Amino acid sequence: MGLSRRQFLKVSGVATIAGVTGGFGLDLQLARSGDVKLAIQSARSTTTICPFCAVGCGMIVYTDRKTGKVINVEGDPDHPINEGALCAKGSALYQVAVNPERLTHVRYRAPYSDRWELKSWNWALDRIAAKIKKTRDRSFVSTNRKGLTVNRTERIGHVGSAALDNEECWLLQGMMRAMGLVYIEHQARI
Repeated sequence: MGLSRRQFLKVSGVATIAGVTGGFGLDLQLARSGDVKLAIQSARSTTTICPFCAVGCGMIVYTDRKTGKVINVEGDPDHPINEGALCAKGSALYQVAVNPERLTHVRYRAPYSDRWELKSWNWALDRIAAKIKKTRDRSFVSTNRKGLTVNRTERIGHVGSAALDNEECWLLQGMMRAMGLVYIEHQARI
């Protein structure tokens, strides 16, 4: 049988496609009938930004309307940055939201302790606010060496997150500046 290399590749390609579609039982009859109901058809879709890096890829998160649980996460094809494509981390974001190992409570380890304690979110937020206030009060500078009014604190810094959209960044910047922070940075610039 005198097959050329080109003919061999054509025949083997056609045979592979025929074997895959026939061997795996690819039957388009069910899809054509319209009886297939996807889980995301009745789900609520929300657009969001991927929280992993500073690129800011757009995502669509589908949640069940009854339970509020995440059903699916996919790239947003209408987003100008990624046009629906996601990296490996973004593609695996579903596993971050739906994971039995995910921490859902505040864990606190006191200084010099070897044990973690479970605390409430209210306790944690109150503690964070108290520590920020204490540090700000101790380090607040109202005037510089030249006597000019500066009203700032130099012992607190803030790093923004790639998971925030422009409006959230704007609000957060305003809050940080109102507290007198001068060391304000964003993950996208680091």
